[in-house]
Amino acid sequence: MFRYLTAGESHGPALVGILDGLPAHLELDAPAIDAALRARQGGYGRGGRMKIETDRVEFLAGVRGSVTLGSPIAVVVRNADFENNRALMDPLTGGGKPLTNPRPGHTDYAGAMKYRQRDLRNVLERASARETAMRVALGAICAQFLEALGIRTFAYVERIGPVVAAPPRDLDRERIAASEVRCADPEAEEKMIAAIDAAKAAGDTLGGAYVVHVTGVPAGIGANRQPDTRLDGVLAGALMAMQTVKSVEVGAGNEVAALPGSQAHDIFTLGEGGGVARPSNRAGGIEGGISNGQDIVLRASVKPIPTLMKALPSVNLHEGTVAPASIVRSDVCVVPAASLVGEAMVRLALTGPILEKFGGDSLDETRDNMRRAVAAAAELFEPATLRAER
Repeated sequence: MFRYLTAGESHGPALVGILDGLPAHLELDAPAIDAALRARQGGYGRGGRMKIETDRVEFLAGVRGSVTLGSPIAVVVRNADFENNRALMDPLTGGGKPLTNPRPGHTDYAGAMKYRQRDLRNVLERASARETAMRVALGAICAQFLEALGIRTFAYVERIGPVVAAPPRDLDRERIAASEVRCADPEAEEKMIAAIDAAKAAGDTLGGAYVVHVTGVPAGIGANRQPDTRLDGVLAGALMAMQTVKSVEVGAGNEVAALPGSQAHDIFTLGEGGGVARPSNRAGGIEGGISNGQDIVLRASVKPIPTLMKALPSVNLHEGTVAPASIVRSDVCVVPAASLVGEAMVRLALTGPILEKFGGDSLDETRDNMRRAVAAAAELFEPATLRAER
């Protein structure tokens, strides 16, 4: 069984992660993982924290000579800002004046009630999106496993605030990666940057939406036998488990609610050589909770960051008085960075069902199992004429 865990507070000593279940003999590219961490720190609208941290992955277990052993992989990403907050956050001696004014839209109040914490810092440190650095690191490891099987992911921004980009005609990965807002539409990119600048000047924040596109997933991943094995539920749940995400769509998503069935589904036709073809992909690559062989397309909507420099109204929970919400160093817009975290979450969520389908204690075994399964599925409805020729 594949699983993962993360631990660590935003301003604590480090973030820690464990990946359990990846096969042996996967050669890891540590600089590529560090590059993913750097990309997460970028994006127009990020705050001052990104200038402090220089995120790098350190391997503690499960890897030898840059190759996975098949045992649990343990990694750490250090928090440079811990030294600036040691008096507050040292695991043994940390203390200080408690935070008392919850931020609307953040975990502060709900978490304080759940864990019976009078100091909101004991909640917000773990709830902070700083934790997503470890998700990106673990997701980057999974990306190298998936890419070894021919499966690739890519994320891009579709919307920031009121600005919506035109749908990309193709996934120009270099263009999107070079964009400060990870947008394929140059005209929309300029407007997005202007909208972020305006929000910053007003002491406000902006949300938006991003798309995660997955290629190379064969048909048959996921299952419809139990609700928790449906691939769309697994992937949507992973994206909803991110900080700030408020909705997830698969394929055409909300658009199909307004369409008749004759326009909502992807018809079957015969392609070259008599194989099955699909002229559209409204289902987003998943039907009945199972991948259908088309690209998987997921869209996530992200709320504006709840820490505003022009603080929202709140209360002081200790004094029982009206007071402005706490202001903690934060960003104006995290949508570009969130798209990369979303991509990492899809990688993590997809790795489990892939391994459930194909298994394997070593990478070669997994690849061999996948090749055999894909070939057998292709032969299932192979025309008799082609079968005879073979």
